[in-house]
Amino acid sequence: ESRMRGDMQVRFGGRYEETYCRKAARRLVPSLRIGQGGDIITLAMELQKTKDISYALKTIEGHFPAAFRPVAASPRQAEPQATGYRQVRIDPLTNPVLLGYLKERGILPEIAREACKEVHFQNKGKWYFAVGFANRSGGYEIRNKYLKGSISPKEITHIKNGSNRCIVVEGFMDYLSYLTLKATHPGNGQPKGNGPDYIVLNSVSNVGKAIPVLKEYKSALCLLDNDSAGRQAFQQMAQAGCPVRDKSDCYREYNDLNDYLLGRKMAQENKTDHQHETAPKLIEKPAKKQSG
Repeated sequence: ESRMRGDMQVRFGGRYEETYCRKAARRLVPSLRIGQGGDIITLAMELQKTKDISYALKTIEGHFPAAFRPVAASPRQAEPQATGYRQVRIDPLTNPVLLGYLKERGILPEIAREACKEVHFQNKGKWYFAVGFANRSGGYEIRNKYLKGSISPKEITHIKNGSNRCIVVEGFMDYLSYLTLKATHPGNGQPKGNGPDYIVLNSVSNVGKAIPVLKEYKSALCLLDNDSAGRQAFQQMAQAGCPVRDKSDCYREYNDLNDYLLGRKMAQENKTDHQHETAPKLIEKPAKKQSG
């Protein structure tokens, strides 16, 4: 059965279940009763008489489970490259679902909106949207609650603030976490000015691309993951002659900066509010000048 509603066709049951409301992913949905526009989530909230976005999403998921099918991905497995992604569109980050996802990861919305984009793309005939983080070659890292991937080309991200110091992190969630930690712990020995430059590897496999850039800096602090891949990445940079220092010991009980931000330790016993106790230690205090 299908019903026509203006320029959107809603299909129920049968083989059309997995292709519901494709146009709703790209267009505003007109309301026939109240003369109000909105996206598919707004429509669900109106139909369910709720202002709870999470409840509205669960309602959509209950009717159309295929649209919320999770993509299993290990952080250390090869991420899917976007060879099959079509009609990629880059917008400002405004979608409440994506901002809600980042909020769950502890990221301040104002930081997310400034650093990230909203990416819409088509894959195998279906439309998706995700948080996008640009690299230096025009590609994007893309994330949502169910997807971790990238839009080619795969590259590092180099954020320049005119500094001779640099901070190196693995992924853009680590970068956003660091900015959030700085914003929530102001002062704490941070040098004045525009702050350091940043290199986001976007994958430990990109270390080789970061090495020539790192050699241009006076010093670089590495805030990499506390695992073998993170340690190997640091060793590769150090052995190549980069002026790097390993600062992962500041959050040694945590796998990465985002877990550190959330207070989510690798070992659950003796859990404390470590985030608020030690976050300022991530910021290097300037050394005192020798007298005489």
